[in-house]
Amino acid sequence: METISKDQFQPLERELKSDAIVRPSLTYWQDAWRRLKKNRLAMAGLIILVVLLLLAIFAPLFSSYDYQTQDLAMKNQRPSGEHFFGTDDFGRDLWTRVWWGTRISLFIGITAALIDLLVGVLYGGISAYYGGRIDDIMQRFIEIVYAVPFLLITILMIMIIGPGIWTIIIAYTITGWVPMARLVRGQILTLKEQEFVLASRTLGAGGFRIIAKHLIPNALGIIIVQITFVVPGAIFVEAFLSFVGLGIRPPLASLGTLLSDGANYMRYHPHRLLFPTAIFSLILLSFNLLGDGLRDALDPKMRK
Repeated sequence: METISKDQFQPLERELKSDAIVRPSLTYWQDAWRRLKKNRLAMAGLIILVVLLLLAIFAPLFSSYDYQTQDLAMKNQRPSGEHFFGTDDFGRDLWTRVWWGTRISLFIGITAALIDLLVGVLYGGISAYYGGRIDDIMQRFIEIVYAVPFLLITILMIMIIGPGIWTIIIAYTITGWVPMARLVRGQILTLKEQEFVLASRTLGAGGFRIIAKHLIPNALGIIIVQITFVVPGAIFVEAFLSFVGLGIRPPLASLGTLLSDGANYMRYHPHRLLFPTAIFSLILLSFNLLGDGLRDALDPKMRK
């Protein structure tokens, strides 16, 4: 039998599929953005919000009418080429007033959300990380704040400061940060027992560094989702207060004051209620759609 030598063997050069990279490497945020783009409703909400924000900023700038200029000869005009949304009972252009009011309502909602973010995240993070007696005291304070009726706080702020934009923002943020603090506390109570936190402590990191550099970034996904629900909540509160006469004072306009004025003329001049209601509904719907989309995109369990 002929002996087979090693020289007769030739290695087969082929790439193992198990070693091949089948798709590009993505970071957590890149993967979240990729999944968010696949959600058509969430992207529609995002596009609508961007369009409304741009109109609120730039539409009054390019209008030939001021939001407070009165012309009694043009009062209660129906929508036309000159006045796109018609006019009110003082002859003021509703196109300018509606977008000016949208700007104010969005400013109140976004500012209140940012304050809630700052106060709620820090308060909840400190309470959860240190735990023990500190956590007990901080949670009892939250329960006291949450027990105070919001409407009572608003009335007190109006009596002390007077009605206005900052009165609504301050009144809302006095109690509005509590849900954010509780949410962050629950997340960090789970995260602080992870190995990376123990490793950071072992390397000598202090409490505030661990909270700021490790715990809060890992809870950022659910925080962002919560923010998308805080903004429409603050806008709704502003609209409610303005509707009942506790919010923005004339000649300033907000969506709440426009809804309140339009409700009085709904039977004879429905356009005065139609346009503010449509924009108000679009804002709330868009934020809710975007929030649902972000919740699915940022949840690791939804990854495929």
